[in-house]
Amino acid sequence: MSDETTAVLIGVGQITQKDVDPAAARGPIEMMRDAARLAAADAGIDGAALSAVDRLAVVRFMSGQFDDPVADLAQMLDAHPKDREHTPVGGNSPQMLVNETAEKIARGEVKLALLAGVEVLSTITRAQKMGIEIPFGQITLTEEDRNGSLPVELMHGLFPPVNVYPLFENALRAKRGRSLKAHLLKIGELFAPFTKVAAANPLSWFPIERSIEELVTPSAKNRFVGYPYTKLVNAIMEVDQSAAVIMASVAEAKRLGVPKDKWVYLHGCADAKDHWFVLERVNYHSSPAIRTVGRETFEMAGKTVADMRYFDIYSCFPSAVQIAKQELALPEVDEIPLTVTGGLPYFGGPGNNYVMHSIAEMAVKLRADPGAYGLVTANGWYVTKHAAGIYSTEPPTKPFVRKDPALYQAEIDAEPKPEIATEAEGAARIETYTVVHGRDGAPYMGIVIGRLEDGRRFVANTPGDADVLDLMLDGEAIGRKGKVTTSGGQNTFDPR
Repeated sequence: MSDETTAVLIGVGQITQKDVDPAAARGPIEMMRDAARLAAADAGIDGAALSAVDRLAVVRFMSGQFDDPVADLAQMLDAHPKDREHTPVGGNSPQMLVNETAEKIARGEVKLALLAGVEVLSTITRAQKMGIEIPFGQITLTEEDRNGSLPVELMHGLFPPVNVYPLFENALRAKRGRSLKAHLLKIGELFAPFTKVAAANPLSWFPIERSIEELVTPSAKNRFVGYPYTKLVNAIMEVDQSAAVIMASVAEAKRLGVPKDKWVYLHGCADAKDHWFVLERVNYHSSPAIRTVGRETFEMAGKTVADMRYFDIYSCFPSAVQIAKQELALPEVDEIPLTVTGGLPYFGGPGNNYVMHSIAEMAVKLRADPGAYGLVTANGWYVTKHAAGIYSTEPPTKPFVRKDPALYQAEIDAEPKPEIATEAEGAARIETYTVVHGRDGAPYMGIVIGRLEDGRRFVANTPGDADVLDLMLDGEAIGRKGKVTTSGGQNTFDPR
């Protein structure tokens, strides 16, 4: 293998900005600059070396309004990279960037790369509440080349993610034959270990270890959000966090004098997506894309799950973790923590950039345990876009050859799609559902994905009266029969 075409992670930097006066807080570009400087210091190179990067990639963020954040960051670093990338929306982006960058290095197109991302939504939210104007005080919601939701999905509340992921959760529970109470305890058992990791991580937004019961017992401070999720098991986006990763060819790492005990290699990787829209999915308790990404990543690395000592499984909501565990064939009982950071609800979920922190923290873990292997997974939109990477300080035994994702994406695209009834009428049954609760803890909207008698799939809301919502919350709603009607494009499912 050539040193010129072997990629290595050489530096990582992370920042958590807490309890800062909004008027004095660093903005997004400053946060990324400082994370990049920390990554340079971590690699043992002068911060000025960042001016020599020939690839600069920024994960799309929502904090503030910037026409070209890649150019803004380049200017702050006095860098003039020919290869510039600003990612689409999606939590898969950081791992996707690492995969792409390793391939570019393997092709001889890049020698030194900086990957960075950020959110400062906590400062923005606090400034708005205090009536303070700050230069980056807007929250910008941008669309990528494809919106994550169909118009009919948006019309019936399939946005934001707190309304969507519970649909997967209830489908998982029904598939596994659990009662509502038993499944809530399973959610608590899944996420309690995450809180323990977060409590030991000084960069965590909520460094608090919590019990199973504390996580899933509804209370005034832990209300239901999208049933069956209580507030404490939802990703927290209102954070100020930034992370950066520096990658280089082995030849460039040597030229810069980066010590070998800082080097972390990418052994295997893959990227894929499930059927794009939620209504198109094969079902709501599996992910053909995660299954395929796992297969391709392990095959490329020549490793199995049993070879992994560390994991960071994308953890925006419990259903995302459970589906990943299932598709990656992870043990049902977690003897090894499934996070190195603490996870999105406890470490913090800085928009699309959480996984940059996963990768940074994984590098730290692996340097302290030479020869061990770790798996990072990433997820964008609604269990939609996926990426994975296997890392180790152990050098690879073969050249890095990333399989073209199109070769296995075709296999996923061939999975069946149901016909969608945009305007639904007639007898129907519930395929999955959630009940959305307000800030006062009271339920106010039921969301149903169901099937008509002819097999077509639809999305609908339930009537908003207490009798119907209580019925949806009492007992098993999946499989319940009822009638769906439509008016002006609005579908209403009544289970009575």
